[in-house]
Amino acid sequence: MQFLVIQRVLGLLIIVFSLTLLPPVGVGLLYNEPEIMPFVNGFFIVLGIGFFLWFPVRRKRNELRLKDGFLIVVLFWLVLGLTGAIPFLLAEKMNINLSITDAVFESISGLTTTGATVITGLDALPRSILFYRQELQWLGGMGIIVLAVAILPMLGVGGMQLYRAETPGPIKDSKLTPRIKETAKLLWYIYLILTILCAVLYKVAGMEWFDAIGHAFSTVAIGGFSTHDSSIGFYDNAFIEAVAVVFMLLAGVNFGLHFTAWRTLKPKAYFMDSEFKTYMALLLVLILLSAPYLYFSSNPDHPLSIGESLRQTIFQVVSISTTTGFTTTNYSEWPGFLPVLLLFSSFIGGCAGSTAGGMKVVRVLLLFKQGNREIYRLIHPSAKLSIKINRKPVPENVVQAVWGFFAVYVALFTTFMLLLMMSGVNQTTAFSAVAATLNNLGPGLDQVAANFTTMNDFSKWLLCLAMLMGRLEIFTLLVILTPAFWRK
Repeated sequence: MQFLVIQRVLGLLIIVFSLTLLPPVGVGLLYNEPEIMPFVNGFFIVLGIGFFLWFPVRRKRNELRLKDGFLIVVLFWLVLGLTGAIPFLLAEKMNINLSITDAVFESISGLTTTGATVITGLDALPRSILFYRQELQWLGGMGIIVLAVAILPMLGVGGMQLYRAETPGPIKDSKLTPRIKETAKLLWYIYLILTILCAVLYKVAGMEWFDAIGHAFSTVAIGGFSTHDSSIGFYDNAFIEAVAVVFMLLAGVNFGLHFTAWRTLKPKAYFMDSEFKTYMALLLVLILLSAPYLYFSSNPDHPLSIGESLRQTIFQVVSISTTTGFTTTNYSEWPGFLPVLLLFSSFIGGCAGSTAGGMKVVRVLLLFKQGNREIYRLIHPSAKLSIKINRKPVPENVVQAVWGFFAVYVALFTTFMLLLMMSGVNQTTAFSAVAATLNNLGPGLDQVAANFTTMNDFSKWLLCLAMLMGRLEIFTLLVILTPAFWRK
């Protein structure tokens, strides 16, 4: 393990992150807000931490190994979650007073694009704070590591090890271009284009520019933070909801597939992809199941029209299934099985290589195909069958890795849920809180339907760990805890 090289890279990444505290200063000055010092002071503190780590080892320039990449990613997200909390802690004079636990929770929730919040009264907060929350999600959406990978070669450090450790999805060795630097740049170009388009359409739909940009950050990042307590429901605007639905759908698609379709100018590339077809089919099935049930089970005193039932269903299904977490209504109060059905859909999440959370559609597809194969083998024990995605055989080691991921996921989910219940949280809240954080969803059920303010400190720290594990797809964090990782 090259600890000095790791320290150098970590210091450089923290220095880069410190620059993200400057845009909220500009927002505060633009809107004549008197209190911008939390971000000014936060900038110098974070910059100082990065410089303190980097300067003593600035000349260490060895190539990173795979183990180094894993450790840097985990350390960076841990340090980032802590340093990202600094402006929240310093913002006592900005109508916000958070404990250390709450500040770290809010920071990690933003960076992991979970969208679970412990802050209420958003409509009364300064715009600099609101912008910072949205910015955290946007930066975390594609992964700050991927952005750093694009510039690390210029600093004398190769980036493929970081990319493999951080990029979401079960198949991580495929690259859009031969050079990892170019791959990272292409991913960010696509991400940036989607963000700009989303912001412009939000503005056209009726948002002011501040809200349009802030919600575009959150939508494309599949984060769920809003500048209003009532989220997208604040606007009660069908056009705004339609824009949100379109871009949540796009952000939940593999960005590599976006690149392929846009480069070749062939939209049919989407419909030739097995994961994309499964992704769209699952959403359609959920809508067809939920809309009629919501319509016929609505409150007789306040019945929903067919159009309103369909409108609410489409928005909430797409928002929850892609793990965005925007709301136009309190879906936890929907009748019958609908709240649990939507929560279960977040376990699947979006496509691999997207900004969505959950286990990813391709993993669920592989699990389904593997189950079918095992049933067929019971009938034909001697048959040799391969599992195919996009008409290409999937290597057996990938199939086994998916089963391993699923087993570990279930074990971790169960453990987190039991620990929450042990701390005094009721069963429904514990189940939904773990689902909302491990899947990077945001809103849950019961006590965490709107926010996480009622959770105790132990639960919040545990859920911070769940958010990090969900963002890093579990194994990236677990691997550094194994004895084998630390052996030479």
